[in-house]
Amino acid sequence: MRKRQIATLAALLSFPLAFAQAPPAATASAPAPAAPTAPAASPAELEAIHNELRAVRDGVVAAVAKSDVDGLLKFLHPNVVVTWQNAVASRGHDGVRKYLDQMLKGSGKIVKSFSMKPNVDELTVLYSGNNTGIAFGSSHETFDLTSGLAFELDSRWSATLVRENGSWLIASFHASTNLFDNALLRAAQKMTYLVGGVALIVGLGVGFLLGRRRG
Repeated sequence: MRKRQIATLAALLSFPLAFAQAPPAATASAPAPAAPTAPAASPAELEAIHNELRAVRDGVVAAVAKSDVDGLLKFLHPNVVVTWQNAVASRGHDGVRKYLDQMLKGSGKIVKSFSMKPNVDELTVLYSGNNTGIAFGSSHETFDLTSGLAFELDSRWSATLVRENGSWLIASFHASTNLFDNALLRAAQKMTYLVGGVALIVGLGVGFLLGRRRG
């Protein structure tokens, strides 16, 4: 009995002793100092950047107007991703060249000529020390297809540009058209009305002839 009491007392005494010998809880370390931020660009530096971006826009428009694929690729990043009006996506210079060759060259080409007049909604939004930019706006485009169909589209576009080795390059580009109101949709509706009108006239003519024979 006495041994059990001694063991119990030893156990009670050892708990606070062990707790006292436990390593102290780690204290929260002081927060690391914030990394220094790049100084803000001056108005003159920002204007110079936007002039560089305008030069990219003008170069792209000029290359498109001449169907100059090599000239266009000079403004595209090697890993560029382009989503075209027909929802086809092209990756890299080879992908863009392949798509444009299919559309604009050879006996199976679809587009005879194409032009665009892009407009920007506002100045390019700059990020990452002014080395990345997001541009967006609208574009008025004209298409002359080899099938004989010619039409105009008003579309929206957005582009991501990056500056590497002192040059701005387009890293991604996306174009889209209003699904519910565009020239192709209106042409299809017009054709539907035309076909329906012709069918109605033909139907009335056939009915008239059949009625005369029965009479």
